[in-house]
Amino acid sequence: MVMDSDCRQYVDRVLSWYLRLPDTPSRASRYDREAAARLYQRRIPLEVIESAFLLATARRRLRDPSLTPLAPVRSLSYFLQVIEEILATPLPAGYVDYLRLKLRRTASLAM
Repeated sequence: MVMDSDCRQYVDRVLSWYLRLPDTPSRASRYDREAAARLYQRRIPLEVIESAFLLATARRRLRDPSLTPLAPVRSLSYFLQVIEEILATPLPAGYVDYLRLKLRRTASLAM
């Protein structure tokens, strides 16, 4: 897949965020890079992707601790359903800030 400069910057930003999330790999795969490039081609705003990362991470981190722990996230594709969910039903104003604050209180998340 050939990427122009804007696409490369977008993909790099998405992958940088993805790799800093808890329970994600230490390196992006070729498939992760391709998934990020497809998001760019679809013109998915970075704000939507950031919101999806925060929402999915909050759902994983803030779930009932008595439940069986979830397996690590192995692919950027894990977040695609949450991205679609946010595109269909945008989050209320201020909710992303609330999620960011909540996650900072429970774990170190630098996004």
